[in-house]
Amino acid sequence: MNTHFYKSIFGCLFLLLGSFYGSAQEQVWSLDSCLSYAVRHNITVKKADLSINRYDVQVDQAKANRLPSLNASVSQNFSWGQGIVTETGEEYGGIEGSTSSNYSLNSSVSLFNGFRLQNSVKQSEINLESGKYYAETVKESVELNVLNSFLNVLYAEEQVANAQKQVEATSEQLALAKERLDLKAISRSDYLQIQSELASEKLTLANAQSTLNMAKVNLMQLMELPVSNNFEIVVPDFKSLLSKNLNPSSEEVYKAALGIKPQIKNAELSTESAKLDSKIAKANLYPSLSLSGSIGSRYSSQNAAYGYFDQLSSYVSPSLGVSLSIPIYQKKQVKSNIAIAQIGIEEAALEEQNTRNQLRKDIEQTCADVISAQVKYQASLEENAATNESYLLAEEKFKQGMINSVDFLVQKTNLITSESKLLQSKFNLVFSYKILDFYMGNPISF
Repeated sequence: MNTHFYKSIFGCLFLLLGSFYGSAQEQVWSLDSCLSYAVRHNITVKKADLSINRYDVQVDQAKANRLPSLNASVSQNFSWGQGIVTETGEEYGGIEGSTSSNYSLNSSVSLFNGFRLQNSVKQSEINLESGKYYAETVKESVELNVLNSFLNVLYAEEQVANAQKQVEATSEQLALAKERLDLKAISRSDYLQIQSELASEKLTLANAQSTLNMAKVNLMQLMELPVSNNFEIVVPDFKSLLSKNLNPSSEEVYKAALGIKPQIKNAELSTESAKLDSKIAKANLYPSLSLSGSIGSRYSSQNAAYGYFDQLSSYVSPSLGVSLSIPIYQKKQVKSNIAIAQIGIEEAALEEQNTRNQLRKDIEQTCADVISAQVKYQASLEENAATNESYLLAEEKFKQGMINSVDFLVQKTNLITSESKLLQSKFNLVFSYKILDFYMGNPISF
């Protein structure tokens, strides 16, 4: 009975685990879920987050450097010598040993060091904020790559669907051509033209399916997700997105992006940090003032008349001191450090300007891409509508035997080319819109 009970329990667990595993494998991924998963598992993002933890530790250390230090020391010494003088004044030449103990407690604090500690705290706090913006920049880069790969998968899926429709349509046309060939209504050459077209379209379908598989693999690898044959994505509704007719101003978008893009904030903070490097280097030009104090006691076996703790209490020796260090000549080391720090400031300023310039160029290109993509998409729609109408007319004529297979296939090729152009212009427009949203601070989603 117990065996039957355990078998039932294991059977239920197996079914539950199998159901859970199956649901995990059959998940249909939306763009939001792809982005979320990628950001959580991307190695570069994780390393950027770890750098934030390092900067946080450095902030705590910089603040702790302003506090007094406290050290305790204990020493136990053994010594041997000849000619020991006893308490009665007698001297003898034998070797005698003695022990001594020393205890001390020392503390010191910097009172003034050219504001080096204060500036180090400020710099560590700035580096922490800069690290957070850098991590955000890394995440945005990963999100853009995932968006591009996600759209590539959608594009490849539509290519497969279009190729499949073409194969199905041509298969029907081949069947019709076979009937007409049997009735001697068309030549065998016409029939072979349709047959050759079908073979070509099947190859196109196979290539499209291969492209789709590679696009899915690329997306899964970007997400750090193990490759699975069951990977599927949600197909968004692009109707409302494609119905937009925008005329973005690159100047306005740039002004908005300056206030929100993390790479700009990171560059600005890097410049501030470089300026503090100069102040920290200049601190070595000033005198430094420190306060120190100690308290100690000792015991020696040579004073055997006094007990251990009696000696410790009798020989307590506190001390307090102030130390002033004045720099006079450091072999140009301080001046060199200041000069190097100044170079660092100029480099940081140039990098900040370069970051702003690159952002402006990217936004200008994006705005131009949006306008161009809108024009191309509208033109592709009109061309596809006209080409499709011509194809339908040619198809009807072909069915009625009014045109041969060569003329019909010319119209079919024109339609395939038109649909390919429309598909490309559609996804170029979608991608352009989402990149524009990205620079305007809108979330990357559908």
